[in-house]
Amino acid sequence: MKTCMLIAAVAMFACSATAHSAPARLTPADEAAAFKAAGFTLNGKQWRNCDDPTPTYSPGDVAEVRDLNGDGRLEAVITEGGTYCYGHAGTAYTVVSKQANGSWKKVTGGTGIATFLPSKGKDGWPDIEVGGPGFCFPVIRWNGREYTLNRHEYEGKSCRPNR
Repeated sequence: MKTCMLIAAVAMFACSATAHSAPARLTPADEAAAFKAAGFTLNGKQWRNCDDPTPTYSPGDVAEVRDLNGDGRLEAVITEGGTYCYGHAGTAYTVVSKQANGSWKKVTGGTGIATFLPSKGKDGWPDIEVGGPGFCFPVIRWNGREYTLNRHEYEGKSCRPNR
C-alpha cells in the first residue's frame, strides 16, 4: 500500500511504502521521549525544533512508527515543516530509535522528505532517499555508525545532481 502526503510549500508528492497492518502508535511517555531525543522542546501544546513565526509553519509530528531495521524495537520518524527554517524543501525529518533500555536515541535527520527504500545498509537499516525540490535526490545509507551519502537517484535510477 502506498501513502502520499502533499507538501503544500513546494507542491510536491512524497510517497513511502507502509505495512498493511494498523500503524503503530507511541505511548504519551514514549512520544515525549522521542521528541526530546530528536531535539524538540514542548512549547504550549506543540513540539518545536524550529522557531518559525510564519503561518506556513507546521509543528513536530510523529509521521511514522515502525521497526525499520528488524531488531524488534520501534523507530519513529518525526517531521516539522516551514520554509522559514527548511527553505525550498519546506520540511525536515528526524529518525529516532527506541533502545533496549527503553530510552530513545536520534539516528539521523535533515532537511527534506525521508523515503525508506528496499535497499539496506549495515544491520538491516534501510537506505533513505531524501526528497526535496529538483529531480535528483541523495540516498543515504547506514554504515554501522551513521547515515552517509551513498548515491543520488530519481525514480529509482542513478542521476547526477546539478552543481
